[in-house]
Amino acid sequence: MIALAMEGIKEVEKVVDHVMHIPTTHPVLAPILSVVPLQLLAYRMAVARGSDLDQPRNLAKSVTVE
Repeated sequence: MIALAMEGIKEVEKVVDHVMHIPTTHPVLAPILSVVPLQLLAYRMAVARGSDLDQPRNLAKSVTVE
């Protein structure tokens, strides 16, 4: 299991296999700081699975013609 936690929080390490730490900041800004590590995690998981990153499955193409 993978978790995302602010620096200095050690309790999380006891219950998960891997922890990604983000800098300690105001709680309102924490979601903004967590976006980049989570996007990198998703990217690396897709590469490890061998997924086509340029043409994801189940992505519907929508075109509006006037």
